[in-house]
Amino acid sequence: MSGRHPLLPFLSVALGIATFSMMDAAMKSASIQAGVYSALLLRNVFGSALMLPVWLLTGGRWPQAPALKVHVLRSAVVSVMAVLFFWGLVRTPMAEAIALAFIAPLIALYFAAVLLGETIRPSAIAASLLGIVGVLVIGAARFGHGEFDSGSALGIAAILISAVFYALNLVLQRHQAQLASPAEIALFQNLCVGLFLLPAAAWFFIWPESTALRDIATSAVLAVLALIFLAWGYARAETQALVPIEYTGFLWAALAGWFWFGESVSSGTVAGAVLIVAACWIAARKPTKLTAPQPVLPP
Repeated sequence: MSGRHPLLPFLSVALGIATFSMMDAAMKSASIQAGVYSALLLRNVFGSALMLPVWLLTGGRWPQAPALKVHVLRSAVVSVMAVLFFWGLVRTPMAEAIALAFIAPLIALYFAAVLLGETIRPSAIAASLLGIVGVLVIGAARFGHGEFDSGSALGIAAILISAVFYALNLVLQRHQAQLASPAEIALFQNLCVGLFLLPAAAWFFIWPESTALRDIATSAVLAVLALIFLAWGYARAETQALVPIEYTGFLWAALAGWFWFGESVSSGTVAGAVLIVAACWIAARKPTKLTAPQPVLPP
């Protein structure tokens, strides 16, 4: 099958979202045991160690200035986003957290218009709104059975703020994918995020127990795979066409929440899932003409 088949970027991004959802579950488990900071720092250390030999074996060269600037900028955004998200995730069921985070794709459409000059098609707006409706249906079912204390409220606030950074991350992801190879992106994001987090180690780092280390190592592998899938897909289709696929992450989060943490899946989840899948279909049925990736570093 040709690498330029119009459905392949959508499939690649869908795989990336599924893998990231599994990573979220592993990170939630690790964060509960070792704390958000320690889990995040070690995940990025492990991820850097995993990707360095891959990058070198694929002819890795130090990025040129434009690519390096985007690596650093996106990593700064991801650093804030990740700390807020996982801090909130520890205090919120996975499905609820992902439902809240799904305000991000809608925001990302407008970031894409402002920062990347993309023209927002009516079908993309309709697909995103339909996806939001699906998330609201699921979220309403989850929230209707929940009991929230002050810790839960702070967790929800942290996730909502992280969603704004996630929206910017989605747009930077597209720009980054046009400047660098997937291996380079996976290496430098892990490396740069780790460097951003490192100065606080003296105050917040604790060495995890073996079970937490296992979860952190698992999350590092899953994060690297997800970054590669997403980078490949975002290099070959517009942000606004791919953004609704982010909504499928809720389905994976519900599954992971049930498997790892015993969270139930309600009839609202099924109803919302139908709307989310419909939104993704609307976005994917008339994909933007594929463009070849821009000159990639290394060549």
